[in-house]
Amino acid sequence: MTQLNVGDPAPKFSLSDQHGNTVKLTQFKGQSVVIYFYPRADTPGCTTQSCAVRDAFPELAKLNAVVLGVSPDPPAKQLKFDEKYELGFPLLADEGHEMAEAFGVWAEKMNYGRKYMGIVRSAFVVDPKGKISGAFYKVSPKDTVPKVTKILEG
Repeated sequence: MTQLNVGDPAPKFSLSDQHGNTVKLTQFKGQSVVIYFYPRADTPGCTTQSCAVRDAFPELAKLNAVVLGVSPDPPAKQLKFDEKYELGFPLLADEGHEMAEAFGVWAEKMNYGRKYMGIVRSAFVVDPKGKISGAFYKVSPKDTVPKVTKILEG
């Protein structure tokens, strides 16, 4: 797993969101982008993380940031997650985990002695020029918002 560092160019992506819209990094040029990766929609940690981001959305918007959530779930599952918790921002379906691999968050994990590949919960801030200004691997659900907000506030 190759990790991104501050100053690295953010990997380009083009994925469908929960409504079937294509979302690309290039459409946010001139804005900061908060991208957070979560293992699976509607699980306890992912719900805590996503609802914290939802609750901070007005503050993040004041800092000229857009928010994108990413998991390997299909768009239909992302839509149910969005509707259940009224998240209100794009949830990208990275079913082939290409974006997760590009950001260095697709890795071997272990649960109850079973090894498998999956998302390492992480968060990134991409600056208006498309460079990584914050990279937080293995971030806790509750720490996502404070960490990205600190970067956005400079």
